[in-house]
Amino acid sequence: MDKDTVLAELDSILEQRKSADAGSSYVASLYHKGLDAILKKVGEEATETVMAAKDVAAGADSDILVYEVADLWFHTMVLLAQQDLSADDVLKELARRFGVSGHEEKAARK
Repeated sequence: MDKDTVLAELDSILEQRKSADAGSSYVASLYHKGLDAILKKVGEEATETVMAAKDVAAGADSDILVYEVADLWFHTMVLLAQQDLSADDVLKELARRFGVSGHEEKAARK
């Protein structure tokens, strides 16, 4: 698969799984368990990402960090889809921030 289309393809699959039987896929089972189950997975994956980064800093193979970030991205995409959002919404927000100082952008949120 072309890396430029991965997020769009994943968005499409995640949307399809919303109406799937809970037993048909992991994602469908998360949707059926609800928001709290999805948030729990995002939290677990965020923690695992932090731990992997510390391991890499201590000399572990960087592949473990890539693996954990992929899990984190995946589960945040499940969360976005559950909330009727997509990777495209996040990409648009990131694009909006180009040319804006991080300090200015953060101050504008208040």
